[in-house]
Amino acid sequence: MTLAAGTRLGRYEIRAKIGKGGMGEVYLAQDIELDRKVALKILPAEVANWLERGLEQRDPKMVFLKVEPKWNNLRSDQRFADLLRRVGF
Repeated sequence: MTLAAGTRLGRYEIRAKIGKGGMGEVYLAQDIELDRKVALKILPAEVANWLERGLEQRDPKMVFLKVEPKWNNLRSDQRFADLLRRVGF
């Protein structure tokens, strides 16, 4: 999913697409609240689907969603926040 310049995602406004990798697309964005440029990685729906399956199957790894640093990049994604809420965190 390519985002157009000017698209707002929460407190971020997309400026330009700057790359694409195996985990998603990377955009130059403006953090409106802090008035600074940031890079945002937009993850494909498959990542959210993988997390959903883990929740449905009561995967023991779900316990680590709250504390594991490798999930830090997802914490600002609303889908991830919704998942944490459903898990009970």
